[in-house]
Amino acid sequence: MITDIKVNKPEPIPGNKTYKRFAQGTDVDSTIEYLTQGESILINEFYNDGIALLQDLNNYLKLKLPNISFKEQQDYRTEYFKLSNLILLEVKDQKLCTKKSPSIGWLEKFYPDNDHFFLTFPQIQGLNSAWQWYKNGVSMPVLRNKIHPYYGTYFPTRFEHLVLFNNWLKRYKGPKKTVIDVGVGCGVLSLQLIQHGFQKVFATDINPNAIFGLQEFMGTTKLSRKIELDLGNLFGKWEKQTEMIVFNPPWLPKTHELGSIDDAIYYNNTLFTNFFTEAKKRLLPKGKLIVIFSNLAQIANLTTEHPIEKELAEGHRFQLEKCYKKSVQAASIKTKREHNLRSLEAVELWVLTHI
Repeated sequence: MITDIKVNKPEPIPGNKTYKRFAQGTDVDSTIEYLTQGESILINEFYNDGIALLQDLNNYLKLKLPNISFKEQQDYRTEYFKLSNLILLEVKDQKLCTKKSPSIGWLEKFYPDNDHFFLTFPQIQGLNSAWQWYKNGVSMPVLRNKIHPYYGTYFPTRFEHLVLFNNWLKRYKGPKKTVIDVGVGCGVLSLQLIQHGFQKVFATDINPNAIFGLQEFMGTTKLSRKIELDLGNLFGKWEKQTEMIVFNPPWLPKTHELGSIDDAIYYNNTLFTNFFTEAKKRLLPKGKLIVIFSNLAQIANLTTEHPIEKELAEGHRFQLEKCYKKSVQAASIKTKREHNLRSLEAVELWVLTHI
């Protein structure tokens, strides 16, 4: 059990400032102009007024910015992120002040001693969604029980890569004494490994919320003795060699700065070099290195470089045993992502061994 973990949470804005207010009937154009000048707006009557303003902002940006290619969509999201986070909500006594607001348990958990402050509307939306997932649980097709992801912890909403991993685990006949899960996140890969008979999983994550949330989820059950956690980058404190290393890294190269949870989605230019260097030291001679990835960055023209193919060609540390691929399901008609990307996208499971 790791103690004294300080979880990431939205930083409260002190409640001692006066802001321009927005409610039903307020002029939308002047309000958006105010936002573009970097000034904050307070939603002070109904919660849905904030929803409406966000929609107006969305419509404004659609007219202003092209939103066709993957790169343009990223630029649009960056601008939307910046402007939408100037829209504020007031919190008093751990409750939202606007009428017909959702009840969000995180406000009591995270700010028990702060009776008056502001948060941005997107932060409140994130807290609200995360509270529903945490409270009600999320079903995964590869797990027997629901997971209850903690606030600020990435969890998959698409499952093709999990099914691919599950199918591989069903066929795996090697030793199952120990395995390292690098970047455990919500814990789904570790739970799959335990479900398939692995005796001990050593799991790491750089995100304190992931570690704290899994500790809380496992409590003092048998699971807590089978999955041992460490808050740290890549392999953290786990130095001993193991029969297997599992890594589901981010799938997209980092091109912009956003929130900390995006570290689960975007990789920097040193991640894979550092990972493969450290993995070589910790994998037993006959062990297997499992990397779960996707071709999304290549088909979206974000990069021509595939980090695992590059490692195999230049790293001289590992050789390819097998690469399994699975096409993804067609995109929802509601998604903003280009539909033709989904028709070309495939998730990948790479099985590597020592050279």
